[in-house]
Amino acid sequence: MSLRAAAGEAAVTQRSPAVVPVHVGVIMDGNGRWATSRKLPRVEGHRRGVEALRRCVRAAREVGIRFLTIYSFSSENWSRPVTEVKELMGLLKLFLRHDLADLHADNVRVKVIGERDNLAPDIRQLLVDAEALTCNNTGLTLVVAFNYGSRQEIAAAVSRIAADVAAGRVRPEDVDVDMISQRLETAGIPDPDLIVRTSGEQRLSNFLLWQAAYSEFVFLPIYWPDFDKAALLSAIDEYARRERRFGGTTKCPGP
Repeated sequence: MSLRAAAGEAAVTQRSPAVVPVHVGVIMDGNGRWATSRKLPRVEGHRRGVEALRRCVRAAREVGIRFLTIYSFSSENWSRPVTEVKELMGLLKLFLRHDLADLHADNVRVKVIGERDNLAPDIRQLLVDAEALTCNNTGLTLVVAFNYGSRQEIAAAVSRIAADVAAGRVRPEDVDVDMISQRLETAGIPDPDLIVRTSGEQRLSNFLLWQAAYSEFVFLPIYWPDFDKAALLSAIDEYARRERRFGGTTKCPGP
């Protein structure tokens, strides 16, 4: 790192945002395009994406974010080439095996959301171990959305409620927004205040559809491997400029 770059990183580290969202969701997009633009194999983009994830988690802790949800592998990603899916699974295992001890030492709690039944047994065990080791930590909660799809999550929640109604445990008239929220995998976690997506794409791609009802969205024109603390701070700055009304109206100034 050059002296100028080091000085810039130090300045970013010392700066504190005026408003810090409690919960930030991140759609980590653009690994493959980052690699392609540099004439590198796509797997290199995913490897650099893991480095960006480490920077993101560290930055989230430093600025005081309480919940960070990362979209690491969607239920639709299985349609990618078999070799790429295998590489992504390998990177997940590498991240958990190499980084879990550091996350635990930094008081980070890991929670995993997403379907697990169709995952390999060794990956399922790594997810269980990560949650068990860090369950009592009180710092940043890192929510890993892995093999996750929001439509599938909502459908599963509604199915469980329907089963309770059929069994007489719940009355149909008692089904409300809170009941559905409590049946989602994110129960007990506040809805995201801010959702950030890299690569310039401007869509949710089946990520936290229910939970994002009143989230603010920031779309960054950089690929995920280039994400750093400065990028996170720029997204938070944009979030701080927004007026969150939650369906209400803007207060008019007095005469």
